[in-house]
Amino acid sequence: MSEVRLISRHAGIILVGQLAVMGFGVADTVIAGRHSDVALAALSVGSALYISVYVGLMGVMQALLPIWAEMLGARRHQAVGQSVRQSLYLCGFITLAGMTALLLPGPLLRWAQVPEVMQDEVQRYLAVLAFALAPSLLFKLYSTFNQSLGKPRLVTWLQLAALAIKIPLSLWWVSGGAGIDAMGAVGCAWATLVVNYVLLVLAVVMLRTQDIYHPFQVWQAMERPDWQQIGRFLRLGIPGGLAYLVEVTSFTLMALFIARLGTVASAGHQIAASVATVLYMMPLSLAVASSARVSYWLGAGRPDRAQQVVFMILKLTSLVSIGFLAIILIARQFLAAWYSASAEVVAMASMLLVWVAFYHVADALQALCAFLLRCYQIAIAPLILYGVLLWGLGLYGGYRLAYVGVFGYAATQNASSFWLASTVAIGLVALCLLGLLLYTVGRNRPHPLAYCKTS
Repeated sequence: MSEVRLISRHAGIILVGQLAVMGFGVADTVIAGRHSDVALAALSVGSALYISVYVGLMGVMQALLPIWAEMLGARRHQAVGQSVRQSLYLCGFITLAGMTALLLPGPLLRWAQVPEVMQDEVQRYLAVLAFALAPSLLFKLYSTFNQSLGKPRLVTWLQLAALAIKIPLSLWWVSGGAGIDAMGAVGCAWATLVVNYVLLVLAVVMLRTQDIYHPFQVWQAMERPDWQQIGRFLRLGIPGGLAYLVEVTSFTLMALFIARLGTVASAGHQIAASVATVLYMMPLSLAVASSARVSYWLGAGRPDRAQQVVFMILKLTSLVSIGFLAIILIARQFLAAWYSASAEVVAMASMLLVWVAFYHVADALQALCAFLLRCYQIAIAPLILYGVLLWGLGLYGGYRLAYVGVFGYAATQNASSFWLASTVAIGLVALCLLGLLLYTVGRNRPHPLAYCKTS
């Protein structure tokens, strides 16, 4: 099977699973939006904070993919199993850090000047999700393991089954019924907690029963922590996780700042953010599938094959993202109306979706480049670019446009200012990362498995 067909097939399977996961957020947004504007606004702020924490920690786990894929390319199967067991220690450490942040959100809510009417519901929402974090990160570990093996199908089936459970639970607990009082946005959090534990149990069953895992001997006795190996995880994982954190917080902190403009602006932004996140699943799926193949060929000592994969996937991602740009521009009114019945919210979201369409093209390119650069052990440079451009130009620039004014122009007091600044910033990030990737791949040097010398 050709590389393009192999990657496209794996990316398609991953995409279905990712869309199922994104269906959690989309369903919650629609359900909360139709329950009340207040519930939707609280969900917007609460989910922004949760995603900021979760995605940063998830990025640490995702950075293990190229490590395991390279081991697979080098045919070091038992080393993969031992590395998976060591990653459980890493998962435990970051779970504790994440739970602490979610259980103590008060200072951040006050700093962002989130209206008092939202704060209580947001804090209850995050308290429930704090206890959903451990099973979620453990399932992410299982998902990353499967992606590194080029076997994403089982994960996708589990994610689809989870969505079928999540939607009715959210409907029930948000609006109440059958002896349960309406819980608003907090009902979405309880549904997420239940689904995460179901996914974890099913993942353990798969690991115990499926033949594809036998060569890796995952179910061996846990070794003591190998701090050298955990340190190697962290050298790639921490910059990767922080890069995710900067990228996502530059995006989600908009929700906190936009909340000052009222529930209509906040709800409109939540719709725009939801659409942008769903669109991101396409380049994310291609990036995951292609990075597994690039790392596999680097591990096998074939940097020339890795280079071919890089150029092929850059072309494919660019073409698909431009197609989505056209679709969003045409269908933005319909999409906004699908999310909310409020005419004011629909008008606000339709305006923001224009920026989302252009944002997506740059976002797709930068996401792919960041994943592929990690295959070549480059993680610090993307982190610096994200910090300077996404936080500096995107988030701070949007804040200045909306609330302070720039170059003699008055403050706009409009959510679109944040999207304008963020689109410019993500475009510059994409150009910089693309240049760095092309330079790195152009050197065409064999990639040493420095972190895989010992099993």
